[in-house]
Amino acid sequence: MSWRSWDLNLKVRLFGELITHTFFWMYFPFMALLFSDSFGKDMAGLLLMVPPLLGMFSNLFGGYLSDRIGRRPTMLTSLILSSSMFALFAFSWSPWVDYLAFIGIGIAGSLYWPASSAMVADLTTEEDRRIVFATFYTAMNIGVVAGPVLGSFFFIHYRFELLLVCMIIEILFAITVFFLIKESLPAHVREKKAKERFSIKEQFKSYTVIFRDKVFALYILAGVFIAIAFMQLDLFMALYVNEHVQSQPLVSWGDWSFNVGGTSAFGWLMGLNGLLVVLFTLPVTNWFQHWSDRNSLVISSVLYGVGMFMMAFSTNIWFLFGCMFVLTLGELIRTPVAQSFISKYSPEDARGQYMGASSLQFSIGRFIAPLTIGISAWLPPVGVFGLILGVSLLSAYLYIVLFRKIPANQEG
Repeated sequence: MSWRSWDLNLKVRLFGELITHTFFWMYFPFMALLFSDSFGKDMAGLLLMVPPLLGMFSNLFGGYLSDRIGRRPTMLTSLILSSSMFALFAFSWSPWVDYLAFIGIGIAGSLYWPASSAMVADLTTEEDRRIVFATFYTAMNIGVVAGPVLGSFFFIHYRFELLLVCMIIEILFAITVFFLIKESLPAHVREKKAKERFSIKEQFKSYTVIFRDKVFALYILAGVFIAIAFMQLDLFMALYVNEHVQSQPLVSWGDWSFNVGGTSAFGWLMGLNGLLVVLFTLPVTNWFQHWSDRNSLVISSVLYGVGMFMMAFSTNIWFLFGCMFVLTLGELIRTPVAQSFISKYSPEDARGQYMGASSLQFSIGRFIAPLTIGISAWLPPVGVFGLILGVSLLSAYLYIVLFRKIPANQEG
C-alpha cells in the first residue's frame, strides 16, 4: 500500500499525531522530577500511580464511545479536553493544579487512542494493516526520540511557553480533525448503535461479553506477561546498568577514549533502542509481512526474553548493544502484528471496544513490572533476568495455545 493510496484521514492523522506526540514527550519524561520537587519523592510515587489506573478506565470508555458515537467525535472530545488541560497547566497557580492538569491530559490521551486505532482498522485492508500500523508506530517513536532532547531545554527553561504551544497544537489538530477527517465507523453500525440506550450498565455488559471471549482473554494474558518484560527497559535494566556497568571506553583512539558507564551507559542503550525503532520499524515489518501472526508473536516474545536475559552475562557496553539489538528486533516484529491482530479479530461493531480492552495488557503489565526492583534485593541479576526470560517464554507459550483455538484460515 503506497503512501499516495492512503485515505486522507490517515495522512492527516499521521502528521498530526507525529507533531502532538513529539510535544507530549517534550514534557512527559519530566513529570516525575516536577512532582518530586513539589511533593517529595514518597508522595510523588503515590501520586504517579493514579494516572495509569484512570487510564485503564479511560481506554475502555474511549473504546465504547468510538463504537457508539463514532471515531471522529471521540477524537474531537479528547483533543478539546487535552487543549483545556494544557491551558490549565500553563496558567497553573499550584502544584495540585499541575497534577490535576496532568491527569486530565492522560485521560484525554486514553480516550483518543482506541478511536485512532479503530479508524486505521476501518480504512485499511487486512493485507495492508501491518505496514500502516508500523508507519504510525515509527512516527510515534520519532517523537519519543526527539521529544525528550528538546524538552530537556524547553521544559526546564521555558515551561510556560512550551505548555502554551502544546495547547495551541492540540487546538489546531482539533480544527484539522473537524474539517478534514471523515467518520470511518460504518453507517450500518452507527444506525444500530443509535438505537441502543446509552448507559454505564450497558457499557459494562458489553465489556463483560468481550472478556468472556476465551481467545481474547488469552491474548490479554499473553500480552500482560510480555508487557512485564517490555517495561524492564526503564526499570530493572536501568537499575542493573547503573549499578553494574562500570566506566569503560565506548570508542578509543591512541591515548584518547570516550568512556561510558552507569547512567551514561543506560542513556546510550535507550538511545540505540529509539534509533533502531525509528530506522527499522518499516523495513522489519516488510521483511516479516508474510509471517503468520502466530509465528510473529511467538518469535518476538522469545527474542525479547533472550535479549534481556543475555545482559546478565557481561557488562561490556558493546555486548549490551548486541543484546539491545536482539530485544529491539523482538519489539519491532511484535508491535504492528499485535495491532493488526486485534483489528482482524474484533467484530466490526465492537472494534473500538476491543482496541480499548487490548490496552489493558500494558496497563496491568505496568503495575506488575516494578516488582522486579524489590525482587532484585533478594536475587542476583542473573536470577532477575531469568524471571524476565521466564515471563517472556510464558507469553510465547500462551500465544501458541491461543492460535490453536483459532481456525487456521483466520490466523493471518
